[in-house]
Amino acid sequence: MPAAQVCPLPDAISFEQGAAMMLKGMTVVYLFTRTTPIPKGATVLFHAAAGGVGLLACQWAKSEGIRLIGTAGSDEKCRLALDHGADACINYRDPDWVAKVRDLTGGRGVDVVMDAVGKDTFEGSLDCLRPLGMMISFGNASGPVPPVNLATLAGKGSLQITRPTLFTHISDPATCQQMARDLFDKVVSGAVKITIEQRYTLDEVADAHRALEARQTTGQTVLLV
Repeated sequence: MPAAQVCPLPDAISFEQGAAMMLKGMTVVYLFTRTTPIPKGATVLFHAAAGGVGLLACQWAKSEGIRLIGTAGSDEKCRLALDHGADACINYRDPDWVAKVRDLTGGRGVDVVMDAVGKDTFEGSLDCLRPLGMMISFGNASGPVPPVNLATLAGKGSLQITRPTLFTHISDPATCQQMARDLFDKVVSGAVKITIEQRYTLDEVADAHRALEARQTTGQTVLLV
């Protein structure tokens, strides 16, 4: 791979941790530090909060004094998100999850939504935002988001929306290295802990994919030679 995107791993971080954290951790870095200002005390709604990116996001938000409301696909996964620093977590299979987010914000709505689920949660996510709030759609696990009528954003409170990717951010070598340092600092300090929940050998790679597709995994997964 290009040398500009190779990041020196600190001695305090193991190779297994490095393998587990870079893609997801760098995603968290750009979501919280490079996409829109998120000050201390702001409220973020994070979908799939018990996934690999989500559990890191819960810890990052906690370390920065940001209130994170998570969603997850089961009560067990909600408990996991809470254990990792989420202030609240809602099972998004509950048809009233939007109303519950509104209740948790006193009816105001959240400042920012971070949504990698896509099609299934997109409309509800917009309804969770406060006026002038920011929708960050950074994935489509449930399928691509349908075309958006810009007038919808106006009608729901002059909302903002962006569709970022990690690879745009790390294409600049200096930015890539700074993002990696920001991530490493959080991990070395203990503010963000890298917990590897699943390990597979390369012979088991098909099993790993099946588990991911069935949403049976939590946290980080690594393949071992």
